[in-house]
Amino acid sequence: MAQQTSSLTCTESSDLNTSSFQPSTTPIVRFAPSPTGFLHIGGARTALFNWLYAKHHGGRFLLRIEDTDKARSSEDAVEAIFNSLNWLGITSDFDVVFQSTRAARHAEIAHKMVANGKAYYCYCSPEEVEKMREDARANGMQPRYNGFWRDRDPLLKPANISPVVRLKAPTDGETIIEDLVQGTVRVQNKQLDDFILLRADGSPTYMLSVVVDDHDMHISHIIRGDDHLTNAFRQKQIYEACGWTVPHFAHIPLIHGPDGAKLSKRHGAMSAEEYRSMGFLPETICNYLLKLGWGHGDDEIISIEQAVEWFDVDGIGRAPARLDMLKLTNLNGHYIRIADNQRLLDLITPFLTEALRRTPEPLERNHILRGMNGLKERAKTVIELADGALVYTTKELEYDEKALTFCNETAKAHVAAVREALVSTDFTHDTLEVMLRNCAQTLNLKLGALAQPLRVALTHRSVSPSLFELMEILGREETMKRLNSYLT
Repeated sequence: MAQQTSSLTCTESSDLNTSSFQPSTTPIVRFAPSPTGFLHIGGARTALFNWLYAKHHGGRFLLRIEDTDKARSSEDAVEAIFNSLNWLGITSDFDVVFQSTRAARHAEIAHKMVANGKAYYCYCSPEEVEKMREDARANGMQPRYNGFWRDRDPLLKPANISPVVRLKAPTDGETIIEDLVQGTVRVQNKQLDDFILLRADGSPTYMLSVVVDDHDMHISHIIRGDDHLTNAFRQKQIYEACGWTVPHFAHIPLIHGPDGAKLSKRHGAMSAEEYRSMGFLPETICNYLLKLGWGHGDDEIISIEQAVEWFDVDGIGRAPARLDMLKLTNLNGHYIRIADNQRLLDLITPFLTEALRRTPEPLERNHILRGMNGLKERAKTVIELADGALVYTTKELEYDEKALTFCNETAKAHVAAVREALVSTDFTHDTLEVMLRNCAQTLNLKLGALAQPLRVALTHRSVSPSLFELMEILGREETMKRLNSYLT
């Protein structure tokens, strides 16, 4: 997007690589989280929407860390944001910008605005401003700063008072946002006051910093949560005061819990990292977040390649989306079933190592890899997949509650008959199936009635992969060892 020139244009701060941040005929978008904690799942969706919009239109996606709140920002939070975005495959096209390094640039713009009559120095104390607000409330008006120093002669300034810089905001008419999601949104200018751009200590406010950074980074489209919609009016006034082109705004509805209330900890996991630790795949999270507030016909399973091809802001709805853990979990089961087996083995290895209290042996890994197709049919999370894979290790598992009902003498007698037949049986899937069917017929049992105690004997569980596949993979020695242990 070509930027307007104005009397406020100046050399960009040296901490921005000017060869990277140049105007473009294609969209330039940004994701700008504050590093005060984890990457919220709503923030992850905002990042995804920005990234997809840039990729769909052949534009650029930039990342800015808004770390001006030093008391609450931390390096750990920055690292957590990077890790979560990398896990989701959302990466910046250029170096990350840290807003805290640009305070001098922000202040420079504020002072230039004063020089150009678009802002002014205000010497009111915090107590005086609070008194103005109290008086406004008493008169049934909106509490606000009353513009005392707006047109006052600076020569009347009090001694030993460090001023703030306030925007000289328009006092009549209205500010209108043509939002790409919300439509036309307007506010009467008399409802907005001359808000602070630069604090008395010289530090810039959020409103100023965001606008200056977005301008310098040549951001053409600002796609963010609709909790920022009220900020857009003030930010637009700063753009106009500076003579800069106003970016396109697209404010997306927030994510709500299943009860319709704003998403909170009581609804469950809040961060992208939590979903990762719960065993969700990144492609699941991207697919699900994409569908939270955006649609493409009746499509539910959408690959990242399809998302890049189809995504645009006109598909974003205005109503808040509701997080549904059941749908998310079922979707994860789909992506596990189509995932590469070696990748899944690598993903479950840390969970197996924790459960075994050692690294899985090469033979165990081989068994798990051979049995992965059967395992992933029954798993909806990586954790469930890892738990199921334990049947291919040498770890002796605890009997589950349902399995205990198949540890009686009758069940053991049936398993003993199977053990006897296995002595002369080849350990191939088809041969083992024929053997078990013949045993069931000899014992006058249905196949399932014989298979269940055998499953318990081999796995200590009431649910497992196919018995024939399980025994073939384990081999004769391990299978007989487990049956002997059960029958002892």
